[in-house]
Parts: sequence; structure tokens; C-alpha cells
Amino acid sequence: MDNPELDRHLRAVPGPALTPAYRQAFTEKVLANLRSAPVRTLPPRRSWTPRFAWALATAGCIVLAFWIGRWHGRAEAGEDVLANAKLIHETLALFPHRVRAIVRDQHGLNLVLSDDGDVAASPPIYVRISDGKNSASMVTFSGQEIQLGGEKLTVLAEADGGIILEGKQLLWNNGRAIVAAKGMTIQARNLGAGM
Repeated sequence: MDNPELDRHLRAVPGPALTPAYRQAFTEKVLANLRSAPVRTLPPRRSWTPRFAWALATAGCIVLAFWIGRWHGRAEAGEDVLANAKLIHETLALFPHRVRAIVRDQHGLNLVLSDDGDVAASPPIYVRISDGKNSASMVTFSGQEIQLGGEKLTVLAEADGGIILEGKQLLWNNGRAIVAAKGMTIQARNLGAGM
């Protein structure tokens, strides 16, 4: 017997004869079971606040990347993007008390952030180091220890406005290299007045 033949036989058989009393009893029994069944509750709705915070942080990073990319193109034409006070001010506003440094070197622009919001509020300091072949620049704050040009540097601001750069093979103070590699040029200035 194949499927079409089986289908013809099943359709030829009449359905069960149900009395009106059975139909009424069946309907009442189904309704009673539905009323006594436990009510399923929906899981609690998740808060939108964490999603909003992540979306806001992502949007901030996109805006920062856009500005850095925009200013990076101008910097290749001879202007250092990190010397732009507006860019620095906007970056600091996006990440209050978290920016340890903004570094521009052969790898591009890098934003160095603190895990905790523990970066002290102080005027930003611009530093540029060049050995003739490679150059790197950064904006950081007094007391920060940053890797720049292959050297770990501690940047300090003096009360009279002077700047001290101290590393394992470098010591620089107020425009004068006390210890530095031959051919190395260093520029540093306080950006606080322009902010």
C-alpha cells in the first residue's frame, strides 16, 4: 500500500460521533485545566543603563578616532597633531582623569589610559624627541612615566614652569640636555597656558 492509497482509506473512514454532552464536558474540562495551570512569568527586564553606557563609550571612541585621524593627516603636512590644544582639550573631556598620555610615534597615535580615574589634574605637557631618523611626540602630565622613543621617561613639571625629563639614558631640563644620545633633539613645553 502506497501513500495515496492509504490516504484514500483514511478519508473513507467516518470520524467518531461526538454527542453534544461530551463536547460540553470536554470544553469545561479544558477551561478548568487552563485556569488551574501555573502562570508563567516573564523574566525581569534588563536595565538599559549598561547598554547605554557602552554605546556612549563606543561613540566617544569613534569621535576620538575621527579627530585623531583628521589631525593625523594634517600632521603629515608638517604640523604635529599633539601641539593642537583643541584636540588635547577634547580628548581630556572625553576621558576625565584617565588620560596618562597621547603618544605619536612610528606606530601612529596611541591613547594611554589609566585603569582607574587616578590621573591628577595638572596642565598638559608637550614633549617631542628626535634622533634625526625617527621622532616621537607626546602629551602627558607631571609625574607620569611613559615609554617614548624606546626609553621609559618620567615627566616632571617644576613650580616655576620648567620641565624635567628623566630616563635611564636621558636627563633633560629646561631646554638643556644634561645626558642624551648624540644627535638627539628634545623639545618640551607646558600646554597649560593654551588650555
